[in-house]
Amino acid sequence: MEVALFEPRIPQNTGNIARSCAAFNLPLNLIEPLGFKIEDKYLKRAGLDYWPLVTVNQYSNFEIFLESKPTKRIISFSKKNGMYLKDFKFKEDDILLFGREDSGLPERIIDKSDFLISIFMPNLQTGSNDHKGVRSLNLSVACGIAIYEAHKQINFQNCN
Repeated sequence: MEVALFEPRIPQNTGNIARSCAAFNLPLNLIEPLGFKIEDKYLKRAGLDYWPLVTVNQYSNFEIFLESKPTKRIISFSKKNGMYLKDFKFKEDDILLFGREDSGLPERIIDKSDFLISIFMPNLQTGSNDHKGVRSLNLSVACGIAIYEAHKQINFQNCN
C-alpha cells in the first residue's frame, strides 16, 4: 500500500502524514506543485525524527504519477459522494490518494481514480450557510483513519 498527496498545501499536515507512513511502513508520494518547500522547517518538525523511516517520492504532476503506477488501484478520498470507508475492501497494493487541504481532489483527478471513498462524519455540515456541524476532517486525520482501516482489513482479515 502507498499514500499519495495531490498538491498538498500545509507542511504540518504532510509531516504528520509522513509520520503515519513511517509507522505503517508505507511510501509517501507527493504530487506537485506543493504549497511549501520540501526543506520547510514545519514539515520537518511535524515529521519529527521519523523522516529516515519513510520513502518519499515526488512527481511533477498527476499524469506522471499515474503513469508510474500502471498496475495499482488508485483509491481517492473526498467528503462528497464516495462509498463509505467501512464498506470498501482494500487490497495490499492500493494507493490511497488525498487532495489539497483547501479544495480537495478536482473532478478530473477523481475521474482517473478507480474508486472514491468518503469517511462518515455524523456531524457533517449540511447547508452552505449553516454553521452547525463540521465541513471536513483535517487532511492528516482523514489520512490516518484511512491508513488504519486499510491496514486493519489487509493484515487482520483472517483473524475472525
